[in-house]
Formats: sequence, structure tokens, C-alpha cells
Amino acid sequence: MSLIPSIFGNRRGDIFDPFSWDPFKDSLLAFPSSLTSQFPQETSSFVNTRVDWKETPEAHVFKADLPGLKKEEVKVEVEDDRVLQIKGERKVEKEDKSDTWHRVERSSGTFLRRFKLPENVKLEEIKASMENGVLTVSVPKVEVKKPDVKSIQISG
Repeated sequence: MSLIPSIFGNRRGDIFDPFSWDPFKDSLLAFPSSLTSQFPQETSSFVNTRVDWKETPEAHVFKADLPGLKKEEVKVEVEDDRVLQIKGERKVEKEDKSDTWHRVERSSGTFLRRFKLPENVKLEEIKASMENGVLTVSVPKVEVKKPDVKSIQISG
């Protein structure tokens, strides 16, 4: 046990790894000022949408938890320079003047996550689906052609 406290926290996701740093990872769009003035600390969990990225032999697979969103409220795009962009917005619930709010924990606002894709992907074959509040984006990889091996007879 270390006597020096960790500045990164003790959860696995909080550790900074300089070799896996992605400059596009935490890009954000602004969210409504009406919400931030009322509940400034209550907006962070949705705005900082968590995305898992795994690589399989066939594809790169991205999964984002987007509870309560419909597929029409989410956009998946790829920019020219192979940047996968996932964005969306959860609208602020309309207030009724007769309502009394006791607690607001459900976040709303916009989010934007960007990922630089490697060169070995098929951009024209990207597929996205949404089920039970989980967005799955599958980016197929280019098949690596195995070199043809020709045996050479050794004389002598």
C-alpha cells in the first residue's frame, strides 16, 4: 500500500495512460444555458457519455450507453479524415409552473464524442444499431491479404 495518495483516483477508468491518449476523446458541445444556471453540477453524466471501443479480428466496435434516447436523437457520422463522430441531445423536460422539483439527477444536454479510426477500416460498410439505450457502431476492418508463398526447389 502506497503512502502517497493517487491524484488520479482509484478507479480503473481514472488512470491516465499516455500511450492510449486520444485527443478527440472528451470533446463536448455546449449545453443549454438555462439548464446550467439552474443545475450546473447535474449535467455532467450525460454530457460525458461513456463509450467502449474494442477491436476484434473483424471490426472495431463502439458501444455507448444512451439511456432514454431514441435513435432519432442520435447521429453517427464519419468525417473525411476517418474521424467517427457520435453526437446527440436529450432535451430538458418541460417545466410546468405548478410543479415543485425536489431533486434533478437525470442529465440533459448535448454530447459529442470523436474517435480517430485507423487506416485498416472499411468506411463504406459502417453499421450502427440501437437497442435498449445502447448504441453499437461496428466498423469493419480491411481483410489483410496473406502473401502467396511459393516454394523454391534447392538444387545441388
